[in-house]
Amino acid sequence: MKARIPIELLSPAEMGEADRIAISHGPFDGYALMRNAGAAVAAEVLRRFSGEKHINVLCGPGNNGGDGYVVARLLREAGCAVRVIAEGPPREGTDAALAARDCPLEAGPLSAFEPDAGSLVIDALYGAGLTRPLDREAARVAAACRNACARVVAVDLPSGISGDSGRAVGEAFEAMLTVTFFRLKPGHLLEPGRASCGEIVVADIGLPETVLEQIAPRTLVNLPALWLATYPRPTRQQYKYSRGHVAVFSGGPGSTGAARLSALAAARSGAGAVTVYSPGNALAVNAAHLTSIMLRRVDDPDAVRDALAVRSPDAFVLGPGFGLDRPVREWALAVLKASAGGVVVLDADGITSFRDRPEALFEAAKSSPLDLILTPHEGEFARLFPDLAADDGLSKLEKARGAAARSGAVVIFKGPDTVIASADGRAAINFNGTPWLATAGSGDVLAGIVAGLAAQKMPPFDAACAAVWMHAEAARRFGPGLIAEDLPGLMPQVLREILAIDPAL
Repeated sequence: MKARIPIELLSPAEMGEADRIAISHGPFDGYALMRNAGAAVAAEVLRRFSGEKHINVLCGPGNNGGDGYVVARLLREAGCAVRVIAEGPPREGTDAALAARDCPLEAGPLSAFEPDAGSLVIDALYGAGLTRPLDREAARVAAACRNACARVVAVDLPSGISGDSGRAVGEAFEAMLTVTFFRLKPGHLLEPGRASCGEIVVADIGLPETVLEQIAPRTLVNLPALWLATYPRPTRQQYKYSRGHVAVFSGGPGSTGAARLSALAAARSGAGAVTVYSPGNALAVNAAHLTSIMLRRVDDPDAVRDALAVRSPDAFVLGPGFGLDRPVREWALAVLKASAGGVVVLDADGITSFRDRPEALFEAAKSSPLDLILTPHEGEFARLFPDLAADDGLSKLEKARGAAARSGAVVIFKGPDTVIASADGRAAINFNGTPWLATAGSGDVLAGIVAGLAAQKMPPFDAACAAVWMHAEAARRFGPGLIAEDLPGLMPQVLREILAIDPAL
């Protein structure tokens, strides 16, 4: 995916509204926008495949097919050998019908198309708005293209992929390049849509940015531009506690590593002071591995309250390696009730401990001066929100939004397509996920980064978004062989580059 991506995500319905607003205010009509879209696709094809001998353009009966007819005409005018294959004619009086009329190539039937091995295919059958499975012939061609290893260029979104959810609605095309217009859709970033898109180019087709003022999109791409304005920048007047104090709860003597990963990540992300709250029987093993990170004995919820009376941290991490043999739920509730404010990041065992009574967590969080950030992977999400997890009619984006609204928390729904959702309706889909993060302990590091940023007074949603991006960026840079212990040490370079960006840009 190219680097300069707008941060607003539009659903297919919102994209249709953007087109409508632009057309109603001029200077473009629908066919002009279609010609611009087709020109953008043709330009990308010519840039990459200028020497291609044969190009197959598959055109559907709607606007996506209209884009395809424009692509075919422009490629033909550029001297390419082009074949148009249509799944039925466009409806009379539509912009697609105008595009088909202006295309000098006679369309062959989709039923007769068989892709050659390695052939170049432009998929302009259906765009992001398709909500039903592909028709039989389109589904057959999608499978045939995959079996023939055809090089597919998708117009807007690979046909068969939902623009809202990223799911394959039955059979779907798999593209090496997808050219979309104005803004990305959720289906470009949610799996399996993201994997099906290949490289993604967002083309400018002349829609004015002002249409976004009326649409007011609430779904965003998680990129630094989203949270850079609130990213904490240290000042000369600060001291360690004013830069944020994080407390991380440790597990017992056999499971202390997760807490130390979180603690080191919080420190590396800029928190000025980090304390590990350790049970007495794990003090020695924690002390043997900690240097700049402080250590305090905390054996039970009463000791939590005593510690907070001495110095209340700005952020807490509870759950990594904590173990379920202790009453984790009581510890979490004690923090929510006793702290004067800040953020608690509940992860791993902290989430699982509420699987039988999630409403107790939600009620406590909503009445607490602390902000709650939840960091579930798919299994943990199902423990807190079983009905949302089981509802196949909801996208991952909708599930995360529903969970945030119900819990009153910021929810980081982890995975290759991590979604961050806030109770106020905002949501972001992460941009730079990488498979190198699929390693034990990486989630503990993420929890620490979130807490480290939140302790520096970064708003909870922004802190969650920034932490997810930084975590993935560090892993992407390291690449093969990454283990969780590597991640905190990669933070300084990532932070250095973030701080070098002008927040006004």
